[in-house]
Amino acid sequence: MKLSEELQWRGFVNQTTFTDITELDENPRTFYWGVDPSADSMTIGNFATAMMVRHFMSHGHKAILLVGGATGMIGDPDGKADERNLKTVEEIAKNRAGISAQYHKIFDGMDFQVVDNYDWFKDINYLDFLRNIGKHVAMSSMLGRDFIQTRLGEGGSGISYAEFSYSLIQGYDFLHLYRTYGATLQVAASDQWGNSITGVDLIRKLEGKEAHVWTGPLVINRATGVKFGKSENGAIWLDPTKTSPYKFYQFWLNVDDEGVIDYMKIYTLLSREEIDAIAENHAANPAARSAQRILAARITDLVHGQDRRESVERVTDVLFGSADITSLSDDDLAALAAEIPLVATGKTVVDMLQETEIAKSNGEARRLIAGGGISVNGEKLSDDIRITETSLLKKGKNTFVLVCDL
Repeated sequence: MKLSEELQWRGFVNQTTFTDITELDENPRTFYWGVDPSADSMTIGNFATAMMVRHFMSHGHKAILLVGGATGMIGDPDGKADERNLKTVEEIAKNRAGISAQYHKIFDGMDFQVVDNYDWFKDINYLDFLRNIGKHVAMSSMLGRDFIQTRLGEGGSGISYAEFSYSLIQGYDFLHLYRTYGATLQVAASDQWGNSITGVDLIRKLEGKEAHVWTGPLVINRATGVKFGKSENGAIWLDPTKTSPYKFYQFWLNVDDEGVIDYMKIYTLLSREEIDAIAENHAANPAARSAQRILAARITDLVHGQDRRESVERVTDVLFGSADITSLSDDDLAALAAEIPLVATGKTVVDMLQETEIAKSNGEARRLIAGGGISVNGEKLSDDIRITETSLLKKGKNTFVLVCDL
């Protein structure tokens, strides 16, 4: 497919300044996409836009990937009901490094350049900026934006001059990247539309040239109608120390049937023919969750690598399938120990149930065993035993304890 066709089929079309999107299929452009360092990792919300960016790159467009060291000092007000807490310079530096590292991992083997807007903002004179840039930005366009109206309207929390100025700063990023690298396109998520248009206007007014914006929609959970990417524990992160590869894999394994094919178009590089075949198979037997398994495997490969994904699959098969715990390597066991309670070998099951607070007393533990509610390595217990080797202790269907000397 041509780029314009691919973006439409995968669901990456929201708002754009192009009157004819087939312009994207013609001469390659230099474009940029940016992530503010509000954290030291992207979420799967950011990752959706990253996958969109990959398609621009794969079709010959040259990418500039921006990490917002300057804008990160203020914080993007879009969609935020209240003023952000300012981060320290040290926090921002750590976060910048984290985002930059993820750029290099996600786009490994592709042609791109990483830039930091702090590099061109740190020496700008405030009066010069107001005179040379601020003079050309109309207050009416900034005040008319929905998020500004929400913050300033009745019941709104208000907005500081700093956050109000965010759009102007991002607009200057586009102007600077046009002047320095010839960037004529900004690619972003839909919540950045207003900020991106500021840059288009600046390039038109100050350079007399045409620039464009392409935004993709925010991913919505089809089953709930809310923004996709939240779990009971909060956002789903790409950083394995924030969301473990196991939890990351399980999130995708448990997505809803209604949206799984849409998520596959967005979050994998599978072709149209491959996804159509998967959709047909899934529709014939949704209970098998074959589409979810493929989705979880593909996206975990992209973010964490094949080795980590295979380890997670082995752990999952021990917990919820028929695999024996002896099939797990030491690294697999260590990954499992990070997800479920761990107790040392050599103790009785009654003692282990109390230690992990599955049972509150000896009596309750013994009643659970006598009632057939406890199994070890898939075998239900009828009496208390002492466990002396690596084992999986299980209550019911979803409560686990790893018995192991790690």
